[in-house]
Amino acid sequence: MNDGTRAGPLTGLRVLEIGHFIAAPFGTRLLADLGADVIKIEPPAGDPIRQWGTHVDGNSPWWSQHARNKRCMTLNLKDPKAKDIVLGLAKVSDAVVENFRPGQLARMGLGPNVLRSAREDLVIAHVSGYGQDGPYRDKAAFGVIGESLGGLRYLTDHAPGASDLPSVRVGVSIGDSIAGLYAAFGVMAALWQRDRVGGDARPRSLDVALTESVLSMMEGMLPEYGVLDMVKEPTGSRIATAAPTSAYLASDGKWVLIAANSEPLFGRLSKAMGQPELERDARFIGNQARVENVEVLDEIIGQWTAKFTADALLDVLADADIPSSLVYTAADVANDPQYRHREMVRDVDDPLFGKVLQAGIVPGVPEDPGKIRWPGPPLGAHTDEVLGGLLGMSADEIEALRGGGVI
Repeated sequence: MNDGTRAGPLTGLRVLEIGHFIAAPFGTRLLADLGADVIKIEPPAGDPIRQWGTHVDGNSPWWSQHARNKRCMTLNLKDPKAKDIVLGLAKVSDAVVENFRPGQLARMGLGPNVLRSAREDLVIAHVSGYGQDGPYRDKAAFGVIGESLGGLRYLTDHAPGASDLPSVRVGVSIGDSIAGLYAAFGVMAALWQRDRVGGDARPRSLDVALTESVLSMMEGMLPEYGVLDMVKEPTGSRIATAAPTSAYLASDGKWVLIAANSEPLFGRLSKAMGQPELERDARFIGNQARVENVEVLDEIIGQWTAKFTADALLDVLADADIPSSLVYTAADVANDPQYRHREMVRDVDDPLFGKVLQAGIVPGVPEDPGKIRWPGPPLGAHTDEVLGGLLGMSADEIEALRGGGVI
């Protein structure tokens, strides 16, 4: 049972984050949400994400969620005195997660061998654009570059010939987030093998590349190319292998997704449309035929959906038990009763903003739930607490570091 002192199944785990921007910090936030004590090291100027998005009185609401549940401290890693502080924190941590360019930490005197001189079984996760070796190792990269080389950017577009505009970005830094997710998964896999009963007590390193993280999500893209010499093409709103599945316009200008691509579902959709003859039409009997004739099929469905408002259309589809959804905006997400019921949309108290809407914790663990213990903290909010509480520094020692620009 949760006795009130736990914050999730990772309570008791400590992770040192030496990261910035999105990828590594996203992975450590997942661990922190499930109870891990994440200590985030920021330069004295702060993580660049503090400056992203629309600000309120100089503060970013994005930061409130991005850095929640972390103890944030400042440290100038270029200062020679920083090395001993990092090693002191590594000694009392289970894992380190970093996303500098390959070799950058070593050039600061904080390579893996040095970190493991403080704790020999330390798990270290390296997150980078292309990985820790190979011909692209030292090239600059952000999530969008990973999405491009991973094959995603090519596929997030309308079908060939439908538009001459550039391929469309997903809309969020999905490459960074996927890499962070893999880093979190890798850390837990390494810790399980190290610490389980009968485990080997060995250190492990995780090498997570943005490019490879995205590529791993590309389903059958490579097998189809390897076997059939077929290049997977973008399909816009549709699915290339199943129909009907697309977004259709309602009379009030809103888009509704309808996924009726099995035989029973297409039959129910035909009846709901008042056109039961469609499921007997030779052009639409079987999924393969529907895919081959998707243009005319989608036109028929679109003519029908245009007769309804989105709400009315969704009621008809729900009555027919057909998978469907409004294409949600942030406002739709914020007010959705399912998200609210499962606390996936939460009101979080933040001293800087009052109430802040945040996404909840994934995965849910009913027997030992994670918590949003605090929002993303102000710059350096936990510096004194970490240095004094974990490293045993006196107030005078901390103040001397501050006066010297080390923290």
